[in-house]
Amino acid sequence: MKFKLYKPDGSSSAEKDISGFPVLDDGKGVDALRQVIIAVHANQRQGNASTKLRSEVAGSGKKIHRQKGLGVGRVGDKRAIQRRGGGVIFGPRPRSYNQKVNRKVKHLALERALCDQAASENISLIEAWEVKEPKTKLFNQLLNTIAPKTKRVLVVDDDFAESVGRAAQNLPNARLGRAKDIGALDIVQADKIIISLKGIETILAKFAK
Repeated sequence: MKFKLYKPDGSSSAEKDISGFPVLDDGKGVDALRQVIIAVHANQRQGNASTKLRSEVAGSGKKIHRQKGLGVGRVGDKRAIQRRGGGVIFGPRPRSYNQKVNRKVKHLALERALCDQAASENISLIEAWEVKEPKTKLFNQLLNTIAPKTKRVLVVDDDFAESVGRAAQNLPNARLGRAKDIGALDIVQADKIIISLKGIETILAKFAK
């Protein structure tokens, strides 16, 4: 598959053919991608919502009213679930929402995400990520040259130099990601993905059999 290739200064170089880039049939991997995205969001949940049971609520267990004469002899005590400030029945309790996803499913989901973004021409390549000085202005100019007016740019490299990391850390529309840590959700959420040549090699190495 061919992608646009840019020089480190953002000028267009040529098109580069990437052999081994994943190609899937229509529909294959869609369920895996959905499963992975749901699992990532579920694993981010803290699961610490908690309500108090009747036995955990502070208060006396003394009968509130006398049995005879008032008609309210069986309303229970202050901790009863039907009273304000009482216990909560069937309320949320601390729990884990973690979902396990197999490695093969993760790989299939990543392939599907890459295929969809490549088909939409949202993936470009750059020879290397370089900036003369660790300044946000310089890195922003580079991104505007390659992907102008893009709200969410995913910048991928095998490993980032310190100057690049410092230059990109204050940009709200750019996110840095190391190739070995990139997941399907990262790919799907980006409007434009710019990957270095070393980065694309690392990503494709994940699919090597």
